[in-house]
Amino acid sequence: MIQTPVLETPRLILRPLCREDAPAMQAQFPRWEIVRLMDGAIPWPYPDDGCLTYLTTVALPAAAAGEAWHWSIRRKAAPDALIGVVSLMLKPDDNRGFWLSTDHQGQGLMIEASSAATDFWFEGLGHPVLRVPKAADNAASRRISERVGMRVVETFDKALVCGVHPCELWEITHEAWRAYRAGTAATTGQGPAATP
Repeated sequence: MIQTPVLETPRLILRPLCREDAPAMQAQFPRWEIVRLMDGAIPWPYPDDGCLTYLTTVALPAAAAGEAWHWSIRRKAAPDALIGVVSLMLKPDDNRGFWLSTDHQGQGLMIEASSAATDFWFEGLGHPVLRVPKAADNAASRRISERVGMRVVETFDKALVCGVHPCELWEITHEAWRAYRAGTAATTGQGPAATP
């Protein structure tokens, strides 16, 4: 079983989620603009103990069983402040998820965090393909997928927090990910952003 490592990017530290992260998550997560396009299983209005319940009954048990890897996202400039979460899961057609506080969106931080997690999925865990479902009108999330070379392989309707919406299943193979990372390194002069 592979434990969740600390990951770093140029601007971020990704630390394994722990029970003590619940209050910081609860302060950031239950906002309509973050939650509305997520899986309909998430309760709304979000309960006051929602993040603690999620950590203790879903995230941490799955991590202990080697079925998921969850990180808190923190800026290196302010490492004590949780600003989001990125996760990897061994679920069919649902391998990665993330959210970022509204105050930190639009700065390119999520592509750093999700790329570090994706590096770990392929290089650390050795999976051949990553699949990610998302709402078709989640423009910010779609831009991240498009930028790294993912492609839509299926469309479907799904119950989200805001109701039933058209969704897409995005995919990238290990080979395509390596090609994207090699191109990124060539244009920036830097190696991979994530260092497990």
